Amino acid sequence: MDKKKEVDDMEPGPALSRSLDRVGFIKTEQSNSPEGTLKSRPAHECGREERRIRKWRKMIGAGGSDWKHYVRRNPHVVKRRIRKGIPDCLRGLVWQLISGSRDLLLMNPGVYETLVIYETSTSELEIIRDISRTFPSHIFFQQRHGTGQRSLYNVLKAYSVYDRDVGYVQGMGFIAGLLLLYMSEEDAFWLIVALLKGAVHAPMEGLYQSMKVVFQVGLALLRFCHDDLVKLPFEELLHSLRNFPDEATDPDTLLPLALSFKVSSHLEELEKDYRKRLEGPNASSSNKRLQPLRSTMNGAGSQPLSNLSVGKK
Repeated sequence: MDKKKEVDDMEPGPALSRSLDRVGFIKTEQSNSPEGTLKSRPAHECGREERRIRKWRKMIGAGGSDWKHYVRRNPHVVKRRIRKGIPDCLRGLVWQLISGSRDLLLMNPGVYETLVIYETSTSELEIIRDISRTFPSHIFFQQRHGTGQRSLYNVLKAYSVYDRDVGYVQGMGFIAGLLLLYMSEEDAFWLIVALLKGAVHAPMEGLYQSMKVVFQVGLALLRFCHDDLVKLPFEELLHSLRNFPDEATDPDTLLPLALSFKVSSHLEELEKDYRKRLEGPNASSSNKRLQPLRSTMNGAGSQPLSNLSVGKK
């Protein structure tokens, strides 16, 4: 009986014995082919990554203790290193430092636990329905009622209670799921709050910049792989666009190329239109609701990276 229950608790899908890629997703048969297999990184690249990690550790200090001081003294260095790419092993901590979510967590002890344990949400059934659809091929979220799905439910439920105006929005699980791969439940929750409500940055600040970067990165990938893509038959094109080679996604190569593209000013017009819609009839009540949170962050001492100047490489 216990064995049957154990089987039932697993989401249908690929067996766990199948090979995983470097971030925990189960490889498809195509990616297991010789052409799709990731090659091990050369020794000189591993050495370069280790040097980058040492630089970042020195920059942020133990547990992020030196971060604010370093940002104030060397803003151009911080921005340049972020654009090159944050080392994977430090992303969880650095994201919290950049967003200001670490300050929110420290100033609100016990709030997350209260939201998860003692509050109820009208979105609970909707969240439960969508849990199994969030990264279904990732090892952490595959087991029904497993650690990954429980953590994801807790974060989404807590935010739907914390911000009842927004509640739960379909697709929010993918943001929370990504954060949970790098940090704890409580850290992930406060990072979502910092992004949507505003901590170091204004609420949703960077949306337009993010759109620009998405376009720029897409153009850079197409430019880098142009010669190979134009030779492919249409049937193979979609697979290739989902599986760019490692050298194309290397941040040291991709980001400088992406940032060299100039994006049309039409995006600015779209951004202005978006802001006008936000300033509709509900804007005043929304701003009043956000005022306490904003005021608590005024003394946080963090400097928004959007105001940092870019130095020479």
